[in-house]
Amino acid sequence: MKLGLFQMPLHPADRSMRDTISENSEKIIHADRLGFDEAWVGEHFSAATEPFCAPMMLMASLIHRTKSIVFGTGVVGLPNHHPAIVAAEAAMFDHLSGGRFVFGIGPAGLSSDHELFGNTDPTIRNERMMESIDHILAIWGQDPPYDLKGKHWHIKITDSIVPELGVGYMGKPFQKPHPPIAMSAMSPYSGSVKVAAERGWSPISANFCPEWIVGSHFKKYAEGCRAAGREPDGHDWRVARNLLVAESDQEALDWVMDPKGSNYYYFHYLWEVLKRADYTAVMKSDPKMADADVTVEGMIESMVIYGSAKTVTEKLLGFRERVGPFSTLLMASMDGSNQNRAREWGTMERLAQDVLPAMRREIASAASRKAAE
Repeated sequence: MKLGLFQMPLHPADRSMRDTISENSEKIIHADRLGFDEAWVGEHFSAATEPFCAPMMLMASLIHRTKSIVFGTGVVGLPNHHPAIVAAEAAMFDHLSGGRFVFGIGPAGLSSDHELFGNTDPTIRNERMMESIDHILAIWGQDPPYDLKGKHWHIKITDSIVPELGVGYMGKPFQKPHPPIAMSAMSPYSGSVKVAAERGWSPISANFCPEWIVGSHFKKYAEGCRAAGREPDGHDWRVARNLLVAESDQEALDWVMDPKGSNYYYFHYLWEVLKRADYTAVMKSDPKMADADVTVEGMIESMVIYGSAKTVTEKLLGFRERVGPFSTLLMASMDGSNQNRAREWGTMERLAQDVLPAMRREIASAASRKAAE
């Protein structure tokens, strides 16, 4: 079991970008010191609440301020970019980081970004995403000439090639044949999960999905693995969750239900955004619920794992038993302003020092018992 930090990030709109860059940077450095395995940073272009448009730029500033943490793009919205630019920048970041890189991709999820880039049709977005990654892999897998024809892009260098000068050659990644690829998913029974498993990529189940949706992702993951001729053991499945670990169960309850708390803000914000996008099903513990019956408190109960270290360990083990054997837990990073900073930093510390070691022991023990049967 590995542990990661997943930053959308999401902050109140009145916070300055400089402050949130500083906070998220410090948090990744803290995660590295605690022994977190991974740090993921999201990409959004048109929301003051989700202000980071270039995750690789932020992460590049942290390569030499961290020792071992692996960086992931969470995710690059491929429909919004020319694939040649993404291929070149991702290859460069892989070299900068010395291979501490997982290339997370997706169709992008923010409606204002869809409008900004003219990608409002979900079918076209998915087409563009898959065509883009195929172009990127082709660029990484060959030398010029390049003549990659698709429905949405034609990538061509055939006339301006000077081999003795290196002109016309696109950069290849540090990792061979390329960095690990991960694909995000939040919809019930997401086809993206099956595609990722079929192609040997890592699916990432979003944190703002109720348990039944995460469980549906394992079913699609298993379908994709078996279609590719391998067992669905979950070794490459990542699951993000909202987590809050306090000294006691009561303290955790007080924090998580605090209207000024970061989890409360997070779910209130996301619910309002998804209502306007007419996509509320992904946050309902019961898909038949009416929107009017959904409350912030109910979403917190459904989607936040909170309590003392002992309680959170038990909840996470039970959650994993019910949804499927994911191998990496990603802590969804909340806003750290005011009292929330101590709560977030403390949760990270208790996760790394108490919860994950206990989970690893229990998972290893269960595997040994199963092998002995």
